[in-house]
Amino acid sequence: MAVDTEKKAVNAADKDAQYDERAKHLLGNKSILAHILVKTVDEFQGMNPKDVVSYIEGEPFIGVVPVEPGLTNDDKIPFDDGLKKGQRIVGLNTENAEINEGLIRFDIIFYVRMKDGISQVIVNIEAQKDEPTNYHILNRAVFYVSRLVSSQKERDFVKTNYNDIKRVFSIWVCMNMKENSMDYIHLTDEKLLGSYQWKGGLDLLNIVLIGIANELPEHDDKYELHRLLSTLLSMELSVDEKLGIMESEYSIAVDDRIREDVSAMCNLSQGIREKATDNALAGVIMNMHKKGYTSEQIAEIVEKSVREVEAIIERAEPVLA
Repeated sequence: MAVDTEKKAVNAADKDAQYDERAKHLLGNKSILAHILVKTVDEFQGMNPKDVVSYIEGEPFIGVVPVEPGLTNDDKIPFDDGLKKGQRIVGLNTENAEINEGLIRFDIIFYVRMKDGISQVIVNIEAQKDEPTNYHILNRAVFYVSRLVSSQKERDFVKTNYNDIKRVFSIWVCMNMKENSMDYIHLTDEKLLGSYQWKGGLDLLNIVLIGIANELPEHDDKYELHRLLSTLLSMELSVDEKLGIMESEYSIAVDDRIREDVSAMCNLSQGIREKATDNALAGVIMNMHKKGYTSEQIAEIVEKSVREVEAIIERAEPVLA
C-alpha cells in the first residue's frame, strides 16, 4: 500500500510539473509577451500589443538558459538555426531547483528590439504559484537581473566595452497573492555631496513584481494586465471562458498552440483540484481514525462507504508508522 501511495504522489507531482510547463508555454507566446511588455517596459507603454509583437526577436525556447555563473552564456547553449551564437538567448524550463539540488534555469528569456531599430533589451519573465516562504522573492529577482547583466560579457559586449551592456528586465508574476499589485524596482542616484553628473545608465537594471490575487479582477484599465494573467493561469475558468476573454477583451488570435496549451492546463487543473480534495478528505478521515472513531462512524460523517474509508486508512497508516 505504501508503494501505491508513493505512486499517487509521483503522479500528482507529474501533473503539477506538466501544468507549470504548459503555463510557461502559454506565457511565452508572443501575443501574450507583447501585452506584458506594454505594461512593464517604458519603451512600449501606450502601444497596441499587436504592434509590439514584431519587436520580439525569435521564439522562446524550453530549457535552454541556466542561471548559474559561467553557464548562462555557455557555448553549449543551442540557438536558432541561421543565427550566430550569442545573437540572442531564449529559454523556458519546467522546474527551478536550489543550486545544490540541480541547475537553476530562467523560465522565459528573450531579446526585444527597441523602436529605434538598433538597441535591444533582454527580458526575463518568471512565473510563481505563490510568494515563496523559504526566501524573499526580491532577493532572488536581484540575483536573476544581475545574472542577466553579467552574462552579457563576451556575448553582447567584449572586454571593457561596458557601454554596450543591454538593459535588462526581470518580470515576476506571483499567483495566489492577497491583492493585485505591481512594483517597479530600479536604480536611483541619490546626491549625498555635490552635484556631479556621473555618466552611465541608471536604467540598466529593472525588476517588476506582479502580484495576482485569487479572484479574477474586473474588466478595467487599471487591472488590464492582471486580468489577462489571472485568466491565463486560473485553475477555475473553463477553456471556453479563457479563450473568450483572450479573444474578446484582448484581441488575441487563438491559434492551435494557444488552444492546445489552454486545454491541457484546464484538464491538468481538474486533476490537481481533485487530488487536493482527496488529500483534504483523507486528512479528515485519518484525524478521526486517530481519535478513535470507528470506520462506520467516519463513513457516515464523510458520506463515504465503509470500504472506501478503510482503504484510505490502510493506505495512510504505513506512511504514518
